[in-house]
Amino acid sequence: MSSEKKSEHHRIRKGPFILLSLFLLLWIAGVATGEPARVLEQAVQVCLSCIGIG
Repeated sequence: MSSEKKSEHHRIRKGPFILLSLFLLLWIAGVATGEPARVLEQAVQVCLSCIGIG
């Protein structure tokens, strides 16, 4: 009876691995399309306009 409980206790959940894989795929797609550079460009524009330079 105790061996049955041990086998039930060590089940691996698939949900977190699926979500992590989806996140990594979307992150790689964003980096591949140049999104970080675009976000940085927009951030610089917002900061410069707040200061009154841009």
